[in-house]
Amino acid sequence: MKAVQVRVTGRVQGVSFRWYTQEQARLLGVVGWVRNEPDGSVLLHAEGEDEAVDALVAWCHEGPGFARVQQVAVREAAPGGATSFEVTY
Repeated sequence: MKAVQVRVTGRVQGVSFRWYTQEQARLLGVVGWVRNEPDGSVLLHAEGEDEAVDALVAWCHEGPGFARVQQVAVREAAPGGATSFEVTY
């Protein structure tokens, strides 16, 4: 099991990035959360099997069609015990 915190910068708000991240995470079996940050970035916490978390992080480099990702910063995180993947506010 792996847990990471990911900050995605660029044009990532107002393009349904959180919704598509939630859908991708659910398809991969990853749990955690995603939210918009005041600085215009998107922050997410992801937990799951190593390969599934890595696949979600790889997806974040592209994001949905209208997003323009500039940077994806990943750091290890402590597992939070989530049971689903949710959009938080």
